[in-house]
Amino acid sequence: MSAPENQKPSLWAVGLMLFALFFGAGNLIFPAFLGQQAGSNWLSAMSGFLLTGAGLPLLGVIAIGYSGSRDVQDLASRVTPWYGVAFAAVLYLAIGPLFATPRTATVTFEIGVTPFIGPEHKTVALAIFSAFFFGVTYWLSISPGKLVDRIGKVLTPALLATIAVLVGYAAFNPMGELQAAQGGFADRPFVTGVLEGYQTMDALASLVFAIIVIDAARALGVRNRAQLLATTTVAGAVAAACLAVVYLLIGYMGATSVAGLGLQENGAAVLSKTAQHYFGMGGNVLLSAIVFLACLSTAVGLIISCSEYFNRLLPAISYKTFVVIFTLVSMAFANKGLSGIISISVPVLMLLYPLTVVIILLAFLNNWFGGSRVVYVCTIFATLVVGVLDAWKAAFSFAPETAALINSIFPLYDIGMGWLLPATAGFVLGLVLKTAIGKKD
Repeated sequence: MSAPENQKPSLWAVGLMLFALFFGAGNLIFPAFLGQQAGSNWLSAMSGFLLTGAGLPLLGVIAIGYSGSRDVQDLASRVTPWYGVAFAAVLYLAIGPLFATPRTATVTFEIGVTPFIGPEHKTVALAIFSAFFFGVTYWLSISPGKLVDRIGKVLTPALLATIAVLVGYAAFNPMGELQAAQGGFADRPFVTGVLEGYQTMDALASLVFAIIVIDAARALGVRNRAQLLATTTVAGAVAAACLAVVYLLIGYMGATSVAGLGLQENGAAVLSKTAQHYFGMGGNVLLSAIVFLACLSTAVGLIISCSEYFNRLLPAISYKTFVVIFTLVSMAFANKGLSGIISISVPVLMLLYPLTVVIILLAFLNNWFGGSRVVYVCTIFATLVVGVLDAWKAAFSFAPETAALINSIFPLYDIGMGWLLPATAGFVLGLVLKTAIGKKD
């Protein structure tokens, strides 16, 4: 049974809401920098970037709907119940109040406010701005039932309109011809683009935001599993399509900007100088509006997702109380700056990313191997070994001899894909053990 015809516009709004939740400052910065570095190879590099920057988030959203899981904890509990709680809690905290949420305010401040103030006023200005930013975030988060109307129907169109002004103008008025590719983009642009797409961390967020989509679908009257899967698939496809279009335009803008700006040290500089090139001081205002809308919608999605999850985990504490807690914690970290947060959080994210990709893939293969717990355990454990190494590398780095040994043991480790073959081997071992046991465990 399909959804009533008059619900289709709302379904589109859910998809636009999901796009806005995904699209933060990093989603602007990374493709702009990729375009500059890739130059004449920008299209090949962007194809790889789209695979992991838009494709994996789409798979993550669909995986929750396909699996019939209530949330990421329910899905991860297929390994073991304690693993489900641990994985979900660390995931929510890492991409929520301990890292990504405070970053939304800090990045917005650095790009949108810092150019207009002197360095002597920065500390006070950050305190005032973060209070305003998280005040708005709190107001939008306190009533999650209104999220589709507030973000899907208001913030997202405003975000897309402001982005369209900048990237659309740049697309029709390129600064110059495409230049030579740099670094890995010269030798293997597609693979390098794939790895760059990981930096958006949207595959992690997809498991968090999927529950918002499912809640929104239920508010539309969708109840059974088939309808929920269809709804999450359509919403995810709308979000992924919007991400892909915006990424392509920003990537092209970055690729054509080298002739006019030269190579820049990061994507923020590319965006800032491109906006100034085309619109002068008005360009800074336009970019500030884009970054503010992008970061605000992401902050709201993270606060809501974290609050709803921990309210289910600890029902004695109300949803609104968790919103207050996570909003205040995020604001506090934002005022302290990101250096300390990054040193703690990046290793955690490096641990979580391969585990997230693998649990998404296992969700789709679940029916094929009969949902055998031993397959989940073997695959996740093998992935976890490499994830721990990635986390240690990010936190402390390895001595050259140790790094060489690890690279020799785990093929593709040096390009960030060391988990791939161990995960595959763990999966195969799990299938062998399942057959040997002779029954679904």
